[in-house]
Amino acid sequence: MVKAAVKKSSPGFRVAGRKALIVGLAATGVSSARFLKGSGAEVVATDMKPLDELTGAGALMDLGIRIDAGGHRLESLDGVDLVVVSPGVRTDEPILNEARRRGAEVISDIELAYRFIDCPILAIAGTNGKTTTTTLLGEILKDSGKKVFVGGNIGTPAIEITEAGADYDLCVLEISSFHLETTRTFNPHIGALLNITEDHLDRYRDFDDYAGTKFRLFENQGEGDYAVVNVNDPVIEKRVSRGLTRGKVVPFTVTGALKEGLFLKGGSIIYLNGGAEEAYPTSEFRLKGLHNIENVMAAIASARLAGVSREVILETLATFKGLPHRMEFVRMLDGVAYVDDSKGTNIGSLMMALKGTDTPVVLIAGGRDKGGDYSVLGGLVKEKVKCMVLIGEARFKMKESLGGLTDTVIADTFEEAVKTARSKAGAGDTVLLCPACSSFDMFRDYKDRGDRFKRLVEAL
Repeated sequence: MVKAAVKKSSPGFRVAGRKALIVGLAATGVSSARFLKGSGAEVVATDMKPLDELTGAGALMDLGIRIDAGGHRLESLDGVDLVVVSPGVRTDEPILNEARRRGAEVISDIELAYRFIDCPILAIAGTNGKTTTTTLLGEILKDSGKKVFVGGNIGTPAIEITEAGADYDLCVLEISSFHLETTRTFNPHIGALLNITEDHLDRYRDFDDYAGTKFRLFENQGEGDYAVVNVNDPVIEKRVSRGLTRGKVVPFTVTGALKEGLFLKGGSIIYLNGGAEEAYPTSEFRLKGLHNIENVMAAIASARLAGVSREVILETLATFKGLPHRMEFVRMLDGVAYVDDSKGTNIGSLMMALKGTDTPVVLIAGGRDKGGDYSVLGGLVKEKVKCMVLIGEARFKMKESLGGLTDTVIADTFEEAVKTARSKAGAGDTVLLCPACSSFDMFRDYKDRGDRFKRLVEAL
């Protein structure tokens, strides 16, 4: 169960009187800069974008924060002994390497926030499903009557917990690998790792480096902490078996049974804990799909460890319908289901989407390539996909890897892709938008891509 809150900000870490540099002025950078300035630090911020493109820059300058825009310059480091790097900034940027050489401490905004959060932290990490699981867990905890802060990679910077003016019972954070690259003391009392599949390989040396970064979620845990882990994921199972977790392991899986932990049996999630058995009937869940069963398992385990009753968990699961652009049903037209999974921006997410779809699929995929190996999808494409409609910069690479396995069409525009998908689909099929790529070649972000898909589908 959740231990008593412990104040993380110790006399060993001070802010007042220090000079801090914020690298990257997206939402996390702006919040970190504001917090550090309010805590008595001299603050400088830098960003690659020009000043007129930085939202919130004016308000920071009004606080007396200097902004060096239009590129990261080494002179921004003068006198700096603390650097807070935003998750979107590569940690091998020259300015960060030079900061380390000069002896400055380089940390993420998550690490900064951790040192000031004075309630237990529940953290969710993984390649896919983080936002759904974080949101669901937050809702369960709130429905139990607890006062909960939900933030991190989900949209609300973690440091904003210090500005909320409230005493929280628990803090639930979505954690990306980018955050974990520069954590040092960060230690969630309950950490959940959902899966590790190929993603962001343009940022890491190789897949092993990426997986190792995910496992930093657990590196500061002790015997009184919990590691909720998906042992159906071979990468996670292997690392857990090697003893790379320090907290008490709480495993879950959607295949087979376990002597302790969570697994599927007879249409229910079974949670075995110290001989006690609880059942959570999946027919009562609004969330559907195998990938969501894994997300639910992680949320159940984390919530129970936090002291929430089975009854409250079931009540929340009966009403929680998920988030936009994550296997979101759009409409039924002429017997064809249209599903928006625009958030499926990597190969692992497409793999889970196809595994969780029981009807023949007309797949719309492609976008900006992230360095993965599409050939691992070959078996699923051959089995489940009756036609692929490929878009974006990666369309020819995807066709080369998978095009020989099913009917494949190259589309030059998104509008053409949706029209082609309709022409290829018949009653009983599913048209699935699951790009397995980022959106930035054709759209502002995955939300823009998903919204455009829904508008085009509604207009058919």
